[in-house]
Amino acid sequence: MTSPTKPDGWSSRLGVILAVAGSAIGLGNFLRFPGQAAQNGGGTFMLPYFAALLFLGIPLCWAEWTMGRYGGLRGFHSAPGIYATLWRRPIAKYFGVLPLLIPLVVYMYYVVIEAWCLGYAWSYLTGGLSLGDDPKTYVDYFARYVGQSADGSLLSREGAPLMITLAVVFLLNLLLIYRGLAAGIEKFCNFALPLMAVLAVVVLVRVLTLGAPDPAHPEQNVSAGLGFMWNPSEGRSFEALLDPKTWIAAAGQIFFSLGVGFGIIINYSSYTRKKDDIVLSGLTAASMNEFFEVCLGGLITIPAAFVFLGTSIAGMGTFGLGFNALPNVFARMPGGEFFGALWFFMLFLAAITSSIAMLHPVATFFQEGLGLRPRTAFTLLGFVSALGCAHVVYYSKDMLALDTMDFWVGTFLIVTLALFQAILYGWILGTERGAVEAHRGAHLRIPGFVQWVLKYVSPVYLAVMVGWYFVVSVIGTDEQPGYAKTLAESRVAQLTLALIAALALMFTVMIFIAGRRWTAAGRLPADLQTTSSQTPGDAI
Repeated sequence: MTSPTKPDGWSSRLGVILAVAGSAIGLGNFLRFPGQAAQNGGGTFMLPYFAALLFLGIPLCWAEWTMGRYGGLRGFHSAPGIYATLWRRPIAKYFGVLPLLIPLVVYMYYVVIEAWCLGYAWSYLTGGLSLGDDPKTYVDYFARYVGQSADGSLLSREGAPLMITLAVVFLLNLLLIYRGLAAGIEKFCNFALPLMAVLAVVVLVRVLTLGAPDPAHPEQNVSAGLGFMWNPSEGRSFEALLDPKTWIAAAGQIFFSLGVGFGIIINYSSYTRKKDDIVLSGLTAASMNEFFEVCLGGLITIPAAFVFLGTSIAGMGTFGLGFNALPNVFARMPGGEFFGALWFFMLFLAAITSSIAMLHPVATFFQEGLGLRPRTAFTLLGFVSALGCAHVVYYSKDMLALDTMDFWVGTFLIVTLALFQAILYGWILGTERGAVEAHRGAHLRIPGFVQWVLKYVSPVYLAVMVGWYFVVSVIGTDEQPGYAKTLAESRVAQLTLALIAALALMFTVMIFIAGRRWTAAGRLPADLQTTSSQTPGDAI
């Protein structure tokens, strides 16, 4: 196989670490994580959370870094080509549909939420969110702002502010990835992540100095808020640990937070060099993500909401906590408009460092697989992603289109891809060969038991998780109907799933064309079949 000159690359090791960390650090760190912890036993949730981090998250991150560089050194930077170098079977490249489909579909609704954050930050700066301290006021404002009342309502004059913000954010994302890894993504993350940390620390200091702001409820203080977040729930600790939902929620949070199963890490790491220390880089990026999630997100969101709203926040979802509860908190907080603007602008920065990472794997494939020039590739990418984004914006009633995409792609398919990549690393590349590849240029060695975990524990854990999630959440029970019922009854859910299926078919056809091109160019041999005695590296 030939290895053509890399069209792009990272300018420094710090750059790739910040870019990978930026792809992981997002809304899930500051909104989803605190909500999951509060709903699943408080401090009790942290036991399965850290178990998932140690036995699934970090090992699978290292596996993706290793497989990405393995394929990159052989001339491929998109998942279909990387899979073809790892698994010498014609079908291998078609599994690359998932790491192209997942980030693109998630981007289609994630960029809309990103626009919400920037719009809220602007509203705080201009005084548009000075609505008093009635909680219902903020619930109604959010419903109007995102068009929850009716499909197509955002196309009216009332929805113009969000549509203008969304257009700006959408174009900014395309501009950053068009500039490439070093000049676009890396340069932006080098600026955005430090600024994000500074803003988060400023808000954190303000939250931790609130004390007990409501004299009528002295029990609602910062200390109690931290206890609500971190202490095991009374009477629920043992029950929560025995509930499979707690362990599934913890593992799902780790995947969503670290970016495992998105197809982003394997794309980014393919641009690393042979002697780069991917073990330390991977661990550093994961640790940085955990700092933002546990040390910042876990100390800001729930305590801030608790001191003003009390235990009523326990049942709030991600959007309810972020866009209903917290604006009400800032309204009651001295200097609330200033800190509200800082908070939502920080959320915007966290979101955009993730969203640009979602577009890059697809842009890479359009150029590498289809041979498109950069301008043509980004025009096609912008057109396809705009269609999906328009679908989310138009079908805004009760956010059903967004919820459907998040359920099937942003949750179920992410875990499914993680399962495939665990098998690909542990059983096809092989843990021995994987360890050799990972330790090229490494100053830090991966503990030996991690390879055993990747080969046996991770695939079994993920297989059980996928099966259980499908039975409980898709099929459901008589008491709690699954998503299959929603799909059967909702035309919007059906249209959304049809859009996802059409995108999957599009990528399948494109991968077929790419495979023919790679074979004709000599980048892949005409016969991908190998004998059982050959290892992946021998075949290559």
